[in-house]
Amino acid sequence: MQIKILGTGCPKCSKLAANVRIALEETEKTAEVVKVTDMAEIMEYDIMLTPALVIDEQVKISGRVATVQEIKEMLKNQ
Repeated sequence: MQIKILGTGCPKCSKLAANVRIALEETEKTAEVVKVTDMAEIMEYDIMLTPALVIDEQVKISGRVATVQEIKEMLKNQ
């Protein structure tokens, strides 16, 4: 599984990355976590707001920080 955090490195992006790490630990799942900061690459996902969470190339959330619980629910389906 691959999880991408799309954003320019703002505090919200860092919080989303931290929430992803916590959710992975709590669900005992493993994933490659990639931070994407290049604006051209971010625009390929057709999102208007960052931060965004992409799991296996599917945009799950954009424009806000997903909670640990929300991320855990997403991981259940992966």
